[in-house]
Amino acid sequence: MKKGEIYEGVVERIDFPNKGIVTIDGNRVVIKNTVPGQKVRFSISKKRGGKCEGRLLEILERSRLETAEDVCPHFGICGGCQYQTLPYEEQLKIKENQVRSLLDAACREYEFEGIIGSPQKQGYRNKMEFSFGDEVKDGPTALGMHKRGSFYDVVTTGECRIVHPDFCRILLCTKEYFDKKNIGFYKKMQHTGYLRHLLVRRAVRTGEILVDLVTTTQRELLVAAAFADCTEADSISQREEAGREEEIRLLSGWVERLKALSLEGTFAGILHTSNDTLSDAVKDEGTEILYGRDYFYEELLGLRFRISPFSFFQTNSLGAEVLYEKVREYVGETKGKVVFDLYSGTGTIAQILAPVAEQVVGVEIVEEAVEAARENARQNGLSNCTFLAGDVLKVVDELSEKPDLIVLDPPRDGIHPKAIGKIIDFGVNRMVYVSCKPTSLARDLVILQERGYRPERICCVDLFPGTGNVETAVLLSREKADPEKQKNIYPA
Repeated sequence: MKKGEIYEGVVERIDFPNKGIVTIDGNRVVIKNTVPGQKVRFSISKKRGGKCEGRLLEILERSRLETAEDVCPHFGICGGCQYQTLPYEEQLKIKENQVRSLLDAACREYEFEGIIGSPQKQGYRNKMEFSFGDEVKDGPTALGMHKRGSFYDVVTTGECRIVHPDFCRILLCTKEYFDKKNIGFYKKMQHTGYLRHLLVRRAVRTGEILVDLVTTTQRELLVAAAFADCTEADSISQREEAGREEEIRLLSGWVERLKALSLEGTFAGILHTSNDTLSDAVKDEGTEILYGRDYFYEELLGLRFRISPFSFFQTNSLGAEVLYEKVREYVGETKGKVVFDLYSGTGTIAQILAPVAEQVVGVEIVEEAVEAARENARQNGLSNCTFLAGDVLKVVDELSEKPDLIVLDPPRDGIHPKAIGKIIDFGVNRMVYVSCKPTSLARDLVILQERGYRPERICCVDLFPGTGNVETAVLLSREKADPEKQKNIYPA
């Protein structure tokens, strides 16, 4: 097989998260964004160390599994979803098999409890970060999700199926407003432009909506035409002042357009965030409130949570309740015990455990999330929760209290290699590990087993229907001391 050569084959299986496997003349080729049973045409895009990757050119025959009828009109163009043509039961089977395969390679023995589906199959997401861009080079402005396989191209997703219709109404209203004002988007290569992202969050239980427009501070672009004949020396201060005045008028008009929309939910706040970083990630370099407040409320398992624009909160509220019920089941009896909730986000798990624990300590690196967690605990009447801001790797060295139980809910990359050793050194008898990326989980489980922890029970909970992602909860217990297992093993 050579780079550029074209082949045809049938997808045998999907490895996490979206790696279709096709075998040609004994060679295993990975082709992303396919489903089992599809006959595909592809070209070899990469060959290194005996491993081959292919670029999908055409789906020649659909899989017999593709029987779902209510498919999003953006499916196949937008890069957000992968499995929408499959019935939900088939999606769950694929995810269960993917996780099981990774766990079997990483764990000696465990009880696998299968996968629990999401209470909502569509319209389940409570947060979306939409991007401004163009669908084709130098084309009209689009607002939505990145085109599948593209870093630059953006598809306007005005009929997205994994969000509530209020998201789509807000998206289309925003796009139409700035189109009429002829406001350009930020171009990544030239580093010029104004519009960057539209962040929308909507609570399932309260119906409150938070909208945040993310732009650059290149306000002079908003008034550039008015100063076309001015010299640079004469116009700098004038441009800055006029640009800010025009920005205020522009954003005020946008807010009024949003407030005039007919929505099922209600606006808690409409915000404007500045972001001049070169990366495509949404970063808060200053946020102003244009209307209402800079947070909204969601309710889970009888508790009320205040959520700010950039703080972590599970994107599937009803699915999160299922996941946290499983976590609470794994945690078991906590009366009179001290629980550490590491990577605690807005303190959701900590507060769910607080009513039946002596003390709960949460550690989270995002200060905004920590402030939200403290406020949430106050509003929920929980006086036995302490939330600390900082990197788990550093904060665990400063904790004087010894935990009886540890709950871990790290980001997608898993636990920092040095932090995992420090966590193990607390010597608790039980841990509960919640993972949103099973490959990271499998890697960390190998280390935990080397240090004397055994995975007892493992369960998957699907919080992301239509996509390749899945949550996994693991109950770990400490085995009896073994000199070989208790060595201070840290990965390189």
